[in-house]
Amino acid sequence: MPDRRKEPRTIPRPFSLHWGGGQIVEEAQAASPYHQAAIQLLRFDDGSQSLRFCYYDRKGRFQRSPLIVSEDLIPALRASLRASPRLSRLLKRLVG
Repeated sequence: MPDRRKEPRTIPRPFSLHWGGGQIVEEAQAASPYHQAAIQLLRFDDGSQSLRFCYYDRKGRFQRSPLIVSEDLIPALRASLRASPRLSRLLKRLVG
């Protein structure tokens, strides 16, 4: 299987959870040798928004496990966030 960490995922794209669905409208991502970490801005069909911290395996498959980000990956995530202004604003509210 090819390593898909460098292939961009389409934005927006749909998501579905057991309590509702909507679109992933922004995503910051950074690849490590083990996975691709992602912070996503989810916009539900009812207009509400949520943050999702997740990761994809080396083959590009979404994983339903906790995201663990090493210190080394933080600069790449920060750089990726520059292209995601709404996501950045929500994260600033989280830490500010």
